[in-house]
Amino acid sequence: METTTPARAADPSGVPAPPRLGHSPALSSGVGRAVARIAAFAVCQAAMIAGLGLLITGPARNLWPLSAEDALNDAFERVRNDALTTASAIASGAGDTHTVVGVTVLCCLALLVVPPLPRWRAALFLALAVWLQSLVFLLITEAVDRTRPDVERLDASPPTSSYTSGHTGAATALYAGLAALVLSRVRGRWGRVVAVLLLLIPLLVGLARLYRGMHHPSDVVGGLLNGALSLFVVGRAVLADDAWAARPPADAVDIAVAAAERRPGPSREAAVVIVNPTVTDTATRDRLRLALAQRGHTDVTFVETTERDTGGGQAADAVRGGAGLIVACGGDGTIRAVADALAGTGVTLAVVPCGTGNLLARNLGLPLDPADALAAALTGEPRALDLGTISGDGIARTHFTAMSGAGLDAAVMGSTSDRAKSALGWPAYVLAGLGELRGPRMRLAVTLDGAPALHRTARMVLIANIGTVQGGTALVPGARPDDGLLDLALFDPRGAGGWLRAAGVLLRGSRPTGTASGAHGGPVEFFAFRRAELTFTRPQPREVDGDPVAPGRRIIAEVRPGALTVLLPAGEK
Repeated sequence: METTTPARAADPSGVPAPPRLGHSPALSSGVGRAVARIAAFAVCQAAMIAGLGLLITGPARNLWPLSAEDALNDAFERVRNDALTTASAIASGAGDTHTVVGVTVLCCLALLVVPPLPRWRAALFLALAVWLQSLVFLLITEAVDRTRPDVERLDASPPTSSYTSGHTGAATALYAGLAALVLSRVRGRWGRVVAVLLLLIPLLVGLARLYRGMHHPSDVVGGLLNGALSLFVVGRAVLADDAWAARPPADAVDIAVAAAERRPGPSREAAVVIVNPTVTDTATRDRLRLALAQRGHTDVTFVETTERDTGGGQAADAVRGGAGLIVACGGDGTIRAVADALAGTGVTLAVVPCGTGNLLARNLGLPLDPADALAAALTGEPRALDLGTISGDGIARTHFTAMSGAGLDAAVMGSTSDRAKSALGWPAYVLAGLGELRGPRMRLAVTLDGAPALHRTARMVLIANIGTVQGGTALVPGARPDDGLLDLALFDPRGAGGWLRAAGVLLRGSRPTGTASGAHGGPVEFFAFRRAELTFTRPQPREVDGDPVAPGRRIIAEVRPGALTVLLPAGEK
């Protein structure tokens, strides 16, 4: 079958502009189709609910169960007391316009800014569902004129029709929508518990509106139906896997790659892409393959890491096979394993962040979207970066790219479950850290570059090749991956005041002085070194680039200047 692609826009000189790396006309967007789908179903939704309203207020108004609605409203009025009235006011407030708008805005912002990645589809789903039910609600109240129950009403009567319950509809769209997002992100019992609690809120709102005399029971049912249908319509158009796809052929990526390979230009060296299959899905791999093809890499092999070989063996095999470019796609552990095998070989590495922390990628200024990170690297140039080596009792000598350490941070790494990291991203480490703050202090001796030993107590010891962690915090100010040095940070805050002083030191962001004096430097001390020996009085938890290793009493760390060649965007290092 012959395929065609749209002509690319040309600049004023008449030269066609290249496509954005990792994207192709064969993978086009179907936003217009999704909007049309929402509009069409919204019309049907409004017509159906309005039709039910006209039936309720017309031919069916004297039929059971509609004929029993007045008695039910009277029963709610008779059981009123101060406690129930207060509780109903709180429940009704959960569906109030100001509450719904405020909660929706906050939740959408959280979905966009909280890692692991901006979840713009989820935010759009929630915002559109709330907006759609409000629009349908206004249309229905214009079409169906129904008076409110003939009981004492505890709230001021709005000018709209009693049918449907706007509070109930808005609460259903918001809280049931949040429940759907929780179930899609949080696995296990806690996800189900949170979802059930969220689903109870619209029911409580509807019950409160009945208690307060603001609606007939069928008004509340209509509100529940409006909110639920809004979620279904928007969810099907926004969250479904094929929602935005313009129905490309099944081999769309192959078509796009073939088109990229036909573009004139020099052929690049063979590339091997090492992927961690637990964090890299098929769609991401396709985008990586397309980005490589668009930069002339036509000889590309994808290999997966395993539980027993997390990337080092695959990288070594690729080097022996003559690969000129290694792409490591995974978390910091995968990047570390690949870098360990590439150290000193001169083979170029492209870092593609797909994990929870992605510390090296953050410090190298790479985008956190995998395909964008690869595209940025492929348009850059190779740079020589330092690696650290670490060894000790129970640790075979190995390289690290970001940070290693002992004490609090290692305990946090060991106590954070994979399930928590998958559900929450890097904030899972923060939550785990709160439970480790009262851990015992360590006593240790530190020898830097052959100087006399320093004797210290500490809660956390970090050996850093980079300085910034998640959230942009400079945990080891001044650490650079290309300065020929490693940095040592000793954290020993005492009490709340000590933690505040430590935070102040980090906020100042001063460069370590590199002195090895015996005087204690306060809640945080920094040193720059080429070789360090740390000896603890008793075994301590330890970690290498975020991966826990066996507890022990000794750490030896050394820098290997310029040992790793990494592709970086222009101006980054």
